Amino acid sequence: MAELLYQGHASFRLRAWDGTTVYLDPYAGEGYDLPADGVLVTHEHYDHNEVGKVSLKPGARVLRSADFLAGGEYGKAQIGPLEVQAVPAYNKNHDKNACVGFVIRLEGRSLYFAGDTSRTGYMEEMGALGLDWAFLPIDGIYNMGPEEAARCAGLIGAGATVPIHTKPGSLYDRQAAEAFQCPGRQLLAPGETLTW
Repeated sequence: MAELLYQGHASFRLRAWDGTTVYLDPYAGEGYDLPADGVLVTHEHYDHNEVGKVSLKPGARVLRSADFLAGGEYGKAQIGPLEVQAVPAYNKNHDKNACVGFVIRLEGRSLYFAGDTSRTGYMEEMGALGLDWAFLPIDGIYNMGPEEAARCAGLIGAGATVPIHTKPGSLYDRQAAEAFQCPGRQLLAPGETLTW
């Protein structure tokens, strides 16, 4: 069984059935007690890259946005059973050449972590991916707001869409999350998990 722990803000911990543990955008919340096989960083803003919070297993890899943007193409990585594909992420506050999102495939499920972004042209192609979950920022200050995020959710077409990065400086803002409305909306609060 795989497990995704939402730690808050844009921070997650993924754990595969074989114990492979990967952290995404470490910064917020609890749950950094498991040593990591890998750490994924969508971009270098302070609220996404506190890699020092994570203890690393021998041979663990820390993969940053720059590692996925070499040669002008969005790269891939394999961390144990996790297949990681970088995808575009950008807006007026986040440079297209320094930021990525991730599509991760694990144990028969696909998850899209948008990173810090607003609508991208690539989202129009994502419906073909058959994503199970999409995690979209909705703060409306550094990223798109809930209305734009809902339109993006329609383009992406994931089975469930979870609002994250709900309020700058906050682990989670329930009222902001509830303002996000789309078919398949799923609310996930810090400390809650998804399993499959």
